[in-house]
Amino acid sequence: MAVVSLEMPEKLAAFAMPSEKEDQLERNAMILYPYIRKGVISHGKAAEILGIFKMDLITLYGRLGLPYIEMTDEEIDEELETVRQLRGVRP
Repeated sequence: MAVVSLEMPEKLAAFAMPSEKEDQLERNAMILYPYIRKGVISHGKAAEILGIFKMDLITLYGRLGLPYIEMTDEEIDEELETVRQLRGVRP
């Protein structure tokens, strides 16, 4: 483990150092999430950094309302239509 010194508002400090392991994991996962979203690291790499399985990380993000796959309804419909076309199936 590394010790990190951060400057933050005084009122935020109480939330930055949770005592429960699960809360610490959630905090650390939230630190990594923007890098996953930007494509800097993968879910797998983030899970490796956190010392957990990828599926456990995906589940954690799901509980927090953060999607594993970010697609609009239109994008999903396009993907489904492509699959139907490849299979020769019509809606």
